[in-house]
Amino acid sequence: MDKNLVIIPTYNEKENIEAIIRKVFSLEGCFHILVIDDGSPDGTAGIVKSLMAEFPERLDIIERKGKLGLGTAYLTGFKWALERGYDYVCEMDADFSHNPDDLPAMFAACAECGGVSVGSRYCDGISVVNWPVGRILMSYYASKYVRGVLRMKVHDCTAGFVCYSRAALEAIDLDDVRMKGYGFQIEMKYTAFKLGFRIVEVPIIFVNRKMGTSKMSSGIFGEAFWGVIKLRFRKFHRKSE
Repeated sequence: MDKNLVIIPTYNEKENIEAIIRKVFSLEGCFHILVIDDGSPDGTAGIVKSLMAEFPERLDIIERKGKLGLGTAYLTGFKWALERGYDYVCEMDADFSHNPDDLPAMFAACAECGGVSVGSRYCDGISVVNWPVGRILMSYYASKYVRGVLRMKVHDCTAGFVCYSRAALEAIDLDDVRMKGYGFQIEMKYTAFKLGFRIVEVPIIFVNRKMGTSKMSSGIFGEAFWGVIKLRFRKFHRKSE
């Protein structure tokens, strides 16, 4: 049986973290969860640790001191997963904007293609609920911009609901990933694409968080905009080379 890991980065997610953990563990199939908490002052890490006795061998946490960035959280999680022999690793937000019910389809699609599966908001029209129109347009056209510049046939290039195969993560030089904010999502997909891995999109409905506070900011879009141009001219090599 494949070993499947869900990585959930957190910062001040006490309203959501227990519910999302219980929901993932209620799904058919055996999923493990790694929470990576960036020093949440609201007690998020304490909630996770209190649940670890209830879910031994399936729930783990890495606590970091301070907000070190989304990209570095996932890179830490990817390395942790590879060291422990996981076959597929999925990124997911803690706030239910990514529906845990979509996890089985995400892992199945990744296993079938052997590369990367993307929970896509835009491969079947625009499937976003409760976002302001301006934010929807910014996200949608940002993905179109990335797709055009990088010539990558992925409709939702900025998606944060992504599943990677072990083969893809082992081929990517994780120490050479340069973008640390949401541009990280673009860089990881593009690197996998350039290394020859298939990327498939799984249509999802993205629902804006109901509880807690969004971590989005204008600065992360600036990093992604300029970073994409630099990505276009980079050369990529498999880590083993």
